[in-house]
Amino acid sequence: MVKRQKTLFKKYLRISLVIVFVSIVILSSLFFLFMSQYWKNDRYDMLDNTARSVSNLVAQNSQKINNTLYISSGELIRQMLEIFSGNVNADIMITDNNGKIMICTSQLVQYEGNYISQTIMNDAVKGNYFSTGTFDDMYSTRHYISGMPIIIDIDGEYMRAGIVFATVDASSFYTFSSDMLKLTFFSAIAALLICFCITGLFTYNMVRPLRQMSVAAKSFGDGDFSKRVSVKSDDEIGELAIAFNNMAESLSSSENIRRSFVANVSHELKTPMTTIAGFIDGILDGTIPPDKEKYYLRIVSDEVKRLSRLVKSMLDLSRIDSGSLNLIPKRFDMTETIFTTLITFEQQIERKNIDILGLEDSKSVFIEGDPDMLHQVVYNLLENAVKFVNNNGYIEIKIIDESNRLVVSIKNSGEGISSEEVKRVFERFYKTDKSRSQDKNGMGLGLYIVKTIIKLHGGEIKAESKLDEYCKFEFWIPKGH
Repeated sequence: MVKRQKTLFKKYLRISLVIVFVSIVILSSLFFLFMSQYWKNDRYDMLDNTARSVSNLVAQNSQKINNTLYISSGELIRQMLEIFSGNVNADIMITDNNGKIMICTSQLVQYEGNYISQTIMNDAVKGNYFSTGTFDDMYSTRHYISGMPIIIDIDGEYMRAGIVFATVDASSFYTFSSDMLKLTFFSAIAALLICFCITGLFTYNMVRPLRQMSVAAKSFGDGDFSKRVSVKSDDEIGELAIAFNNMAESLSSSENIRRSFVANVSHELKTPMTTIAGFIDGILDGTIPPDKEKYYLRIVSDEVKRLSRLVKSMLDLSRIDSGSLNLIPKRFDMTETIFTTLITFEQQIERKNIDILGLEDSKSVFIEGDPDMLHQVVYNLLENAVKFVNNNGYIEIKIIDESNRLVVSIKNSGEGISSEEVKRVFERFYKTDKSRSQDKNGMGLGLYIVKTIIKLHGGEIKAESKLDEYCKFEFWIPKGH
């Protein structure tokens, strides 16, 4: 399980890093493309502005004679072009309409007597010319080239007198691209390392509760239910941890109940069987004299009945768990059932000098229900009342006939039980502290079965008590038709 969790941690970390890496690559690529396009546009605008400025300057100091451009103050213009060229780090060429290069600021180009191809000239005369290349092999490397016509005013008539070309080495773009690529690469590596640390820490903290659950689950398998998962978040993992801890509490409680149940059942089966076997063997081998046989046989009979009740409780519990505890409804007199059951405890009532109250004016009340199951309800409640009532105390039984339901309450004087224990008396296998000391033969199933039977009839049962005064159980069930 721990190995699986390590694999899960690595899987989450790997997926997170892949996502981060892909995101960084995409963002870096977009940033690189954006910056490259921005640099190109900036170069284009710079060359275009340079060519336009030079074109205006030359037009103001030139004239056209027989399709040939003549520049006045040529040396001054050349110096100004050198200044332009140095400021923008670009080469500037001026040609006439035929493409003949008249001025060139580049020291690398042999321009005297050279002509620009007619194809380039035809494109450049249209204005806003921009291209990338070696400029008719005048350069050994690729250059960005911008061209702008020279328009002069001759007696109010605007005429094209030549072309201004501005060029810049494109290798600067590759240098810029290389620098940007390096910057992007190292930034991505740094971001990836940071994300690796953050994602690793986040993923570790995220799967830590799962790792604790794995350890706890393993201890559960070994029978140790004391492990719990620390809850430090209110997200889905935190909710899962809370649910896991609740499950652990339930398992721990169930395990304690199971162990107590096994111990109780073992004790309950062993004690009467030992008693029965001992007395019967004593009668058979003559150890018990004949005049005492009836006395001891009565004890054996009581123990057999006790075993019978134990087996019946176990069978009822099994039927409840399997959902096969079904009602067999009949119409019967509930008051008669209470009186008949009360007679069963006549000897105990007389021995403890108990007063029976509330039945003086009782009348027959017929209901629709399972008589055997409801007899078991009354029997268990009266048995508890007789068992825990104080000597010379009382048991008060009320039968209240309402329009659509029957209410029965059984109240006994005595020590009572605490308010904390009242809330748990209907739980399976639960026995109060008082019950543990005074009712060592019970298993804590009686009231659980009583509540189940009442619910099957569509009714409810509740308990209330006051220490050193009384304990009362009250239930109601529909009367039926």
